Amino acid sequence: MSNKEKQRILTGDRPTGRLHLGHYVGSLQNRVELQEEYDTFLIIADVQALTTNFEKPEKLGEDVRQVARDYLAAGIDPEKTTIFVQSMVPEIAELTIFFSMLVTVNQLRHNPTIKSEADQYGYKDMTYGFLGYPVSQAADISFCRANLVPVGEDQIPHIEQTRKIVRKFNNLYGEVFPEPKALISDFPRLMGIDGKSKMSKSLNNAIYLSDSVEEVNKKIMKAKTDPARIHKDDPGHPEVCTVFHYHEAFNKEESEEIASKCRAGTIGCVACKKRMAKKLNLFLDPMRERRKKYLENPQLIEEIIQKGTKRARKEAALTLEKVREVMKIDYFNK
Repeated sequence: MSNKEKQRILTGDRPTGRLHLGHYVGSLQNRVELQEEYDTFLIIADVQALTTNFEKPEKLGEDVRQVARDYLAAGIDPEKTTIFVQSMVPEIAELTIFFSMLVTVNQLRHNPTIKSEADQYGYKDMTYGFLGYPVSQAADISFCRANLVPVGEDQIPHIEQTRKIVRKFNNLYGEVFPEPKALISDFPRLMGIDGKSKMSKSLNNAIYLSDSVEEVNKKIMKAKTDPARIHKDDPGHPEVCTVFHYHEAFNKEESEEIASKCRAGTIGCVACKKRMAKKLNLFLDPMRERRKKYLENPQLIEEIIQKGTKRARKEAALTLEKVREVMKIDYFNK
């Protein structure tokens, strides 16, 4: 089946550092699996990274390359997936402006993801760019007329906002965009090693896709377990254990056995952690091997991004041509 006959996926990440296991189970795993079936666009959203990192733009260059390496290491095939950089497709910025006419400030202020992120960063007074992040994301999704968006659970409000914008645009001007649907993974929220909140770069509780064997071992041994277990033969409660949560995500075939032994007090937390660390390192080994290729040949990353961005711009130009036509602002193209 050609790309023209396939439905489209748009998904991606802000380049604010390395990707971790939460990114993988939350969205990246679905992207890898679905690239065979869908025409997939994968955005490195550097403009959106500036909503919280506008004072440190000098970091973006390396962060863009780091995210691209993580994608490729995880199994994204650049021959099947279009990897591109947001700021290098100016049509997305133009579409963001058009979409911003269709959204009220109150709608954006009440977006739960915007509210929670504003609290997280301590923003008392939000910048225009931060408040308008969902509009920018709607343009990201719509510029290539995407049908499906694999996302983590916290991004659902943004997808709903996109659907509202697209619906309003189509009703006002004419059908241009499909209403995209969110695809949520089996593990939309992966707990961080601290056991307090979801895995996050900013909370320093993450296991990264690029972590070494030693780093994985060290982090797993630090991970929180059942606080009620004092001795290794005490009966445990796997449902409250962070390490068991990882077994469910990355060691499904053995998770029931481990849960049973934990409840019976026949497996200690140290033994459970060692099994998890071994399983995680086996899982990450192929990624380490693929990453090595791109670390040794950094020009490959730039070639892949340039090629992907060229295709993204081509699709964006087709979309914006149609947008201007239905909005009746293609004044001199009659």
